[in-house]
Amino acid sequence: MYEAERSRLVKGLRSQGYVTDERVLEAMGRVPRHEFLPPELKGQAYVDSPLPIGMGQTISAPHMVGIMLEALELRPGHRVLEIGAGSGYHAALMGELVRPGGKVYTVERLESLGSAAKEVMERLGYDDVVEVMIADGSIGLPEHAPYDRITVAAAAPSVPTPLEEQLADGGRMLVPVGGQGYQDLMLVTRNGDRLERTGLGGVVFVPLIGQHGYQD
Repeated sequence: MYEAERSRLVKGLRSQGYVTDERVLEAMGRVPRHEFLPPELKGQAYVDSPLPIGMGQTISAPHMVGIMLEALELRPGHRVLEIGAGSGYHAALMGELVRPGGKVYTVERLESLGSAAKEVMERLGYDDVVEVMIADGSIGLPEHAPYDRITVAAAAPSVPTPLEEQLADGGRMLVPVGGQGYQDLMLVTRNGDRLERTGLGGVVFVPLIGQHGYQD
């Protein structure tokens, strides 16, 4: 039912130049975004727009998801940490890109959203590569560190120190940094003890709530 709409979306992302990595485009063509939305919004799944998923949270617009996936440069075998699972769509896409041999740990602070994301992962067959955790994502997930890639789907006042510490040598991290309303998407790369930061442009994300984010 949704295959044609999904195909049109992917073709649009390619033709408009948002995403050029064919692996990312192929993954977006495989993962059913409508399965990660409330029933009343499934019909809007393949419109290039953010959508509400409940609890004041959103699922990012497909072009933003594609841009972030491309910037992460995910490869099979990578160990990935995602902060802000939401409904699980981004984690499922990353799961596609790190197979075989990789693992995605995605952390959600809101139990209702995290539980729903777990259910979708199991139903769609991503639970072998994606593990959903309910916790304060701003402190990371040190028990599974270090991570080849870290991505944060919420805006932080600054790059959380625990996430920097959990980034592997040669690793890449994406985190929106700035005030609650408008932020700069920051790419952090580690080279030994040196961390380099590069701004990738303006974005708008919900705030990162937690010990190393904004206070609830």
